[in-house]
Amino acid sequence: MDTAGRIQVVPSGAACGATVRDVDLRRLDDADVAAIRAAWLEHKVLAFPDQQLSDSDLEAFTLRFGPFGDDPFFAAIDGHPHIAAIRRRADETSSLFAENWHADWSFQEFPPDGTCLYGKVIPPLGGDTLYTNQQAALAAMPAELRAKIDGKVGIHSARGGYAPDGQYGDDDADRSMQIRPNDSAYATQLHPLIRTHPETGAETLYSTIGYIIGIDGMDDDDARLLLGEMYAWQTRDEFQYQHRWEPNMLVMWDNRCVLHRATSGYDGYDRLLHRTTIGYRAIA
Repeated sequence: MDTAGRIQVVPSGAACGATVRDVDLRRLDDADVAAIRAAWLEHKVLAFPDQQLSDSDLEAFTLRFGPFGDDPFFAAIDGHPHIAAIRRRADETSSLFAENWHADWSFQEFPPDGTCLYGKVIPPLGGDTLYTNQQAALAAMPAELRAKIDGKVGIHSARGGYAPDGQYGDDDADRSMQIRPNDSAYATQLHPLIRTHPETGAETLYSTIGYIIGIDGMDDDDARLLLGEMYAWQTRDEFQYQHRWEPNMLVMWDNRCVLHRATSGYDGYDRLLHRTTIGYRAIA
């Protein structure tokens, strides 16, 4: 067990993830924030159980770690322009939201540093979130594969999900979550497949198939083959952490060095989480 002052940090025992206890996220001082940031950078995914947070509390917590990020395709909840409701009805028949591995908003010029999710209505079973540690995946990557991706730059786009003809586009039916597809999703942005984490200095893989639609300067077929090979490696079981949700639990993760995906298994139950995005913060 790691300790930082009065805060207890209990590692998950998996490739990433830890639970933080003995802290009230409504009443943080600067020392608490510093301890949480240090734990976040070390463990990459932090879970805070038993937190009684209002939407204003969730916003205030987010702002202790960076500015609000831009969520271009989500409608905000009333009165809180930086909170999105991640919602699914008990009887919903739409495809599961965010079921593919991804790094949030990697198609932006300055993707967000992190994401916060607060569990408001949590089913008694199913709905775990999976995370995979991209720093560990790169460190363990075979030299032959590393040589293939070294220096390569991915072409990122939101078109597969959020364009009018994308997965969550105009034909997406019976979805309770308020997604707003638009033509801006067709834009592209370049990011290296291997990046250096701006706070830790560690090398990490960045993003994956879905938001990466090609490799700059590479034939499309060859790029797909290489991205598929990278995907098979970066999502291996040994790099994963499976997170089980509880009501009133907040989870924050480092978008710069983990991928995540939603899982199902709670048909017949409502599920509701409130989400904020920790925006990009330039490091001097």
